[in-house]
Amino acid sequence: MNRNMYYDRSGKPITLLEWGSMFEDRTTKRVAETTLPDGTWISTVWFGLDHRFGDGPPLIFETMVFPSKDGLLYELDTYRYSTEEEAIKGHEEAVAKWSAAQQEKEDE
Repeated sequence: MNRNMYYDRSGKPITLLEWGSMFEDRTTKRVAETTLPDGTWISTVWFGLDHRFGDGPPLIFETMVFPSKDGLLYELDTYRYSTEEEAIKGHEEAVAKWSAAQQEKEDE
């Protein structure tokens, strides 16, 4: 089976040229971002490139959690989604998870 690799934000297959044009626009990529009080940065983006290996809908959105917004040397956590709705919900869940973890650290 020959899967399409490139998708717009609605999940519609697009060409490499269409994807490249959309991907150049930083505002098109950003879905949500949150910086927690300790500086942990949670970023959710559309990247439009299918990251699913195997069966199932394309994974074209991603949430990543970084120790800070500056000096992004590594990520602490990663989540991938098929739809923008899932990505927004997943971003909110990541913020809740990492906020709770931060609170637990502060309570120790």
